[in-house]
Amino acid sequence: MNLKILGSIAIVAGTAIGGGMLALPLATAALGMVPAIVLLTVIWGTSAYTSLLMLEINLRTGVGDNVHAITGKTLGKLGQVIQGASLLSLLFALTMVYLMGGSSLLEVRLEPLLGMKLDNRIAVLLFTFIFGGIIAVGVSWIDKVSRILFSAMVVLLVVVVAFLLPEVNASNIIGEASKSIVEASELNQLWMAAIPVVFTSFGFHVCIATIVRYLDGDAQSLRKVLLIGSTIPLVSYILWLLVTLGTIGGATVHGFEGSLPALVGALQQVADSAIIRQCVDIFANLALITSFLGVTMSLFDYIAELTRAKDNFAGRAQTWALTFVPPLLCALFYPDGFFQVLGFAAIPLVVMIMFLPVAMAFKQRPQNLGGYQVAGGSFGLGLISLLGVAIVVAQLMVALG
Repeated sequence: MNLKILGSIAIVAGTAIGGGMLALPLATAALGMVPAIVLLTVIWGTSAYTSLLMLEINLRTGVGDNVHAITGKTLGKLGQVIQGASLLSLLFALTMVYLMGGSSLLEVRLEPLLGMKLDNRIAVLLFTFIFGGIIAVGVSWIDKVSRILFSAMVVLLVVVVAFLLPEVNASNIIGEASKSIVEASELNQLWMAAIPVVFTSFGFHVCIATIVRYLDGDAQSLRKVLLIGSTIPLVSYILWLLVTLGTIGGATVHGFEGSLPALVGALQQVADSAIIRQCVDIFANLALITSFLGVTMSLFDYIAELTRAKDNFAGRAQTWALTFVPPLLCALFYPDGFFQVLGFAAIPLVVMIMFLPVAMAFKQRPQNLGGYQVAGGSFGLGLISLLGVAIVVAQLMVALG
């Protein structure tokens, strides 16, 4: 397995493992450990299938095309408008999520160094300009940075899980039923809230077109990248739920009300070692940064193609401003929306990676273009459509109260 494939796997997995990783315990705490794992597995299967469906469409349309061009060739201008609005909504929402999550952790990390609480808006600006600056240098550099950061994150995850697993209380996993945490009337609403967040946590699809171009359309390698890259988050999420819900307890995590610093702080208190407490802190930061890089790389690349910006300093500066200014303004004036915005991102994600690819596949397949095709036929496409409707309904029910 060459370095380009490893780097691509890191981008796929790193794009998924981020805000989603940290939000999962907060979203699923009241459901119970076993139901949460079942939900994770179902959503993982859905995400892996849709990623291969998008790969099929991309390869048949043309290597080097971005999502906008692919949609235009198959569904025309109307499809492009729907796809463009969905993709921009998704990527801007996710970028906003990572700016808010990253800045909140940055505040906590810098407070001991500064001897005072850092203003949230300053933290948002610092996070944007430090880590957003990496995006301007291009995908090959992001590949290299992602490789290093993702490797460090995986090592830290292994260390944290290894040291916290002995602290897991079996009663928190098996004995703590959802009905003991919340009332039955509230549980249905929490299920509806958890489904979109879990689905968004596997939202690595935004980088598929870029990776197809990066690997020169090698179908076998790309299939391997997508399957391995999507399975790493599944395993990581299950281990992460074990050491969070299993040590802190679902009732306690549910009481954090979506606060990332509270979750990280509680895990640090469980760790009986200053080194492990530091590992928990660094891991949380790396989880957000790797996902931030993958999402914003895709947004930067898409905007550059859409605006036909020149690949020079002025062109890249213009693209950078269009990439970061809108979500930055939202993060500055809506600093406490991490959990809510992550759930909202599920709606444009469903449109982009489920409804539109299904429509494109139904249009492409009768043409007998040959090449790679994901298994499942019309039944698989129909099932994916129904699951997409269920996810959208869940998020709308949460939004409408």
